[in-house]
Amino acid sequence: MYFFLGLLSIFVLLPIGSTADISTQVTDFRLENGMQVIVIEDHRAPVVIHMVWYKAGSGEEDPGVSGVAHFLEHLLFKQTKTMGAGEFSRIVAENGGSDNAFTSYDYTAYFQRITVDKLPFMMKMESDRMINLDLGPDDILTERDVILEERNQRVENSPSALFSEQRRAALFLNHPYGRPVIGWRHEMENLSLEDALAFYRQFYAPNNAVLVVGGDVLPEAVFELARQTYGVIPANPDLLPRDRPQEPPQISARRMTYFDERVAQPYVARTYLAPERNPGDQSVPAALTLLAEILGGGQTSVLAQKLQFEAQTAVYTTAFYGGTALDDANFGFVIVPSDSVPLEEAEAALDQAIVEFLKEGVDLDKLNRLKRQFRASEIYARDSVSGLANTYGAALTSGLSLDDIHDWPNILQAVTQDDIMAAAKLVLKEQKSVTGWLMKPKELSE
Repeated sequence: MYFFLGLLSIFVLLPIGSTADISTQVTDFRLENGMQVIVIEDHRAPVVIHMVWYKAGSGEEDPGVSGVAHFLEHLLFKQTKTMGAGEFSRIVAENGGSDNAFTSYDYTAYFQRITVDKLPFMMKMESDRMINLDLGPDDILTERDVILEERNQRVENSPSALFSEQRRAALFLNHPYGRPVIGWRHEMENLSLEDALAFYRQFYAPNNAVLVVGGDVLPEAVFELARQTYGVIPANPDLLPRDRPQEPPQISARRMTYFDERVAQPYVARTYLAPERNPGDQSVPAALTLLAEILGGGQTSVLAQKLQFEAQTAVYTTAFYGGTALDDANFGFVIVPSDSVPLEEAEAALDQAIVEFLKEGVDLDKLNRLKRQFRASEIYARDSVSGLANTYGAALTSGLSLDDIHDWPNILQAVTQDDIMAAAKLVLKEQKSVTGWLMKPKELSE
């Protein structure tokens, strides 16, 4: 069980989920209760991944109960009216499979990897905990301690994670994306049984879920199994639209410095509010995806060439963009300065590199090479049915459609130099930015 922290792993540019010509292997059903069923056929091995994605992440939490979505994810491994605590995972393991779950801003997902003959049993158990969770006060107390310890290990013990958490809170002035997925500690400490059950009753329903099954299966058989298990669960008639507080116009740049004695390597990070992928409207996000690669995607990128190799003011540079989101996304940079280079100088070098890029524009040969690399990665992505299942689940629970997912590779290929420059000028505006320094306290006076 785990959660996604957005920019926590900012030193890794996450791979882009891709689906080159995959549409012929994908079948879409809708159960009468509103549950969407996606089947991705891959008959190379007799295994299957079974995933249930709920359109409910930390972005759905009410103020004051941050972390309840992730808390509930943990609690779903407790007992139901038909299974004892821990029995779900024990049964999966005894049948040679593995299972886990994860929570993000826009979704919570549960999955099992198992041989295809065990799929009916997985559907039966997963549909059971969609409706039959049976919690008591002791479950709340023990699992609350677990998530608090998880926060200690993943956030409190990591200056980079704390820095990222504070930066994100500064970037999102009004939207719940500014709250950490795992929750603020002072609110996590007070999460109650009623908090968890209220979230469960509101959001854990078939008409708020997407079932993704990938592997050695036939669509008709999956649909029949889904109808017999998930299909008998009534829809939640009180499910509301996903209307969240939105960001006001951002008219002032923000700056922050996070001091921590444990910092081994100081660095500069800057993030900008950016458009997300929307149904039928993905051209700007496609341009931003390519822009991130051009500016900070490896040793041939603009920042690497200018800051690492020419000026030698940095030992590491990257740019990142996370466009798969229900609401506003973010675009950003990380600059790790060379020894003896102060953070102020590293930030100035970043500013200069951006100014020069906006004047020089995009090199056409580099853009064409990048597009070929993306096309190749799209083909390679088809080798991982788990990766594809994650791509579909994340996109569909973030507001996109199957057509949007299948159109994405061609939209990327259609991006022009002018599109990228227009996207850069749209997003790289100082008033929409948060610039942060991570450093040791003693460096302030040096």
